[in-house]
Amino acid sequence: MLLVQNLGVHFAGNYLFDNVSFRINKGNRVGLAGKNGAGKSTLLKILAKKQIADEGDVVHEGEVSVGFLTQDIDFEKGRTVWEEAGRAFQQLNEIQQKIDFTNDQLSTRIDYESDAYGKLIEDITHLTDRFNLLGGYTKDAEMEKILFGLGFKAEDFHRQTEEFSGGWRMRIELAKLLLQKHDVLLLDEPTNHLDIDSILWLEDFLQDYPGAVVLVSHDKQFLDNVTNRTLEIANKQVHDYKANYSKYIELRQERREKMEQAQKNQEQYIKHTEQLINKFRAKASKAATAQSLIKKLDKIDRIEVENEDVHKMNIRFASAVVPGKIIFELEKVGKKYGEKQIFDDVNFYVNRGEKIAFVGQNGQGKTTLARVMVDGLEHSGIIKLGHNVEVGYFAQNQAEVLNEKWSVLEEAEYASTEETRKQVRDVLGAFLFSGETVEKKVSVLSGGERNRLALAKLLLKPFNVLVMDEPTNHLDIQSKEILKQALKNFDGTLILVSHDREFLDGLANKVFEFRDGKVNEFLGGITEYLAERKAQGFREIEKVETQSIASVQSELKKEKVQLSQEEIKEQKRIKNKITKLEEEIADLESKIADLEKKFETSHADEDLKKYDELKLNLEDKMQEWEELMMLI
Repeated sequence: MLLVQNLGVHFAGNYLFDNVSFRINKGNRVGLAGKNGAGKSTLLKILAKKQIADEGDVVHEGEVSVGFLTQDIDFEKGRTVWEEAGRAFQQLNEIQQKIDFTNDQLSTRIDYESDAYGKLIEDITHLTDRFNLLGGYTKDAEMEKILFGLGFKAEDFHRQTEEFSGGWRMRIELAKLLLQKHDVLLLDEPTNHLDIDSILWLEDFLQDYPGAVVLVSHDKQFLDNVTNRTLEIANKQVHDYKANYSKYIELRQERREKMEQAQKNQEQYIKHTEQLINKFRAKASKAATAQSLIKKLDKIDRIEVENEDVHKMNIRFASAVVPGKIIFELEKVGKKYGEKQIFDDVNFYVNRGEKIAFVGQNGQGKTTLARVMVDGLEHSGIIKLGHNVEVGYFAQNQAEVLNEKWSVLEEAEYASTEETRKQVRDVLGAFLFSGETVEKKVSVLSGGERNRLALAKLLLKPFNVLVMDEPTNHLDIQSKEILKQALKNFDGTLILVSHDREFLDGLANKVFEFRDGKVNEFLGGITEYLAERKAQGFREIEKVETQSIASVQSELKKEKVQLSQEEIKEQKRIKNKITKLEEEIADLESKIADLEKKFETSHADEDLKKYDELKLNLEDKMQEWEELMMLI
């Protein structure tokens, strides 16, 4: 599908890649690994032909189509979510326009017996067949499935895209990419703006994706669950591991140990040879031998072992006074914006030393409640703050309050105390600021760099309670590990708003789930929470196929219908039948898609007959499904 041959990229004479070759095949799920700045995003751009390599080539074999999710998006104003997502079907949209134009001609012209009118009838037949063949009559269902899966609700479909935050716009861009069904998907940090439900849905989608996937992600669990191959970028080369991320780490360590031993042996050989050269140089009779040894050394390919990106650092938070046993007490807390109720009747205690995770779909109020607790954002109900509580708050917009005129080092030193000042450079180094980068002015930092600096500052102040909103955004895997270890060592109280499962796993010992305007408490860590959620069937959000289903379920919940035992049994029987029908529909759609793919190269009569039978069968099943849904 994609063939990379002798790839070379260099900046100012220094190579980023040198003579790199590999192939991406159908069915590959490839994770790109490597330290920060190794060139992962650059390689994705080159594969997508958005950037030209200095040497070598990337060959798109055959008529392979490549889709690229970048972090840079540009939406035109004036489109709804549904309209923007629909732009994924460019060919279908063009055919639809032709169908509309032809239908208009047929309805307005009266030269029924003319050749031109006969040609219009032929055209509309051909266009309709083509529209059907390309999935024109199922595209709306596909759009609903993917938009629901990525966390949108039916009422969001007709909202303007400019009403949504950058994170939600990124979801729309991802939806368009998934709808286009490219042969190769190139994804740069696809989970950055997704909540846990949407990440789980995307995992399932990518695992079943018929093409190839190449992705960059700092979510280790996502990489483990999706990938079956890892390409590591190190020392200007790409090393190929036929394994997911965790297995790659094991294999990489084995390879590193062998390389370190080989490097040690080589260094001993070079040292011994240099000693001989120095010895022979002094003797005229051995001068030729010395020159021969020098040429030998020049030809040796020196073994390089890449230095680890970040040294293991035992970073700890500054000591603070011990607070009372109760940190926060919430009683009947609610928050609304205008007529929209975000959450209501929230009641819980936060005890000293607890490490709590706020999880749930975006827009359910996690960040809002954090702000209510910390900033005193206007709300209903009562929030009591415990004795001697000193709260440190990391917000998603924390980077906006940095001093533009100061350097990175000055900003960090200003935040430090006398006790932590000696740790400033170590903490900055943990968040990828080292050497000359600590002298960079805040004004020239990227958004990611500003976030990392704001996080580093938090470690330099004495707090006994930390409330952190998405602290791992823009951190690489090793920096996340350092932060996670520091938070494990933190002897205060911690509240984390996060969608990063791997980061939360082993860190949080209690989970508060935000869902449908309520906050539900789960005792145990993120693993126990996810296990319970899956058992309740919430994982597969994409099963909510249509807006009508969502509205039916909503109405049932609102009315709190009380059913008799007989009605409950009947409803269960119908639901079982619906589940079976959904499986049969999915199977029929898969078979139809396979035939449509086959029609791109041939149109055998037997296949056409089978195609018509499958379509009729699908229509019958969909009709039966709709009737059963009405019964429910």
